[in-house]
Amino acid sequence: MFDRVSRRFGPVEALRESTWSAAVRTVTCVLGPNGAGKSTAVEIAVGLQRPDAGRVRVLGRDPWAAPALHRSRVGVMLQDGGLPQAARPVSLLTHLARFYTAPWPVGQLCQRLGIDEYARTPVRRLSGGQRTRLALAAALIGRPEVLFLDEPTSGLDPQARRVAHRMVREVAGSGTAVILSTHTFEEAERLADRVVILAAGRVVAAGSLASVQDGVSLEQRYFALTEGAGG
Repeated sequence: MFDRVSRRFGPVEALRESTWSAAVRTVTCVLGPNGAGKSTAVEIAVGLQRPDAGRVRVLGRDPWAAPALHRSRVGVMLQDGGLPQAARPVSLLTHLARFYTAPWPVGQLCQRLGIDEYARTPVRRLSGGQRTRLALAAALIGRPEVLFLDEPTSGLDPQARRVAHRMVREVAGSGTAVILSTHTFEEAERLADRVVILAAGRVVAAGSLASVQDGVSLEQRYFALTEGAGG
């Protein structure tokens, strides 16, 4: 839950009194162009940044001050991946799985995402799409209760994107609250139960996909809403 959250970087307001929420068994797509504040919102939600104003709660806790047990209930995939360059995918996922009581089976996850094809290749030698799939697997490995995905299909080919979409829906259906940032209208329309539209750090619409679309395509609705909001 974001309640009137603001975050400033010098003269730039990355978020301006942003208010929105996400629910279990739901995919909430945060939609907006580069610079809209999507990544800032995700990083605040997982405790990597502290808001300048407002209140944030994830699983009932302030993520900035949350203990390790809380963090183990939250999965996150950031745009930069944060993957150790010398690690090999299967070894990395096996290591991460040891931190959870009921992790996703490593072999199954690798097979589902096509990681088994390069499971023993060092991260530094992987393509961008291969790193994206590995970062998604790392976010999923602990079967989190809340899952934050920051543009998780960027750089994926159509087949890999379809697999990732299927897994996102599956994870949400199992009871996880999934928050996925994207700048792609098609992706939001395909995946979202709820949509949050950001423009220049402001929430210009939030609600169910149908209510936000209001009878038109999401693209049409987006530009109608953001025309005067800096989007």
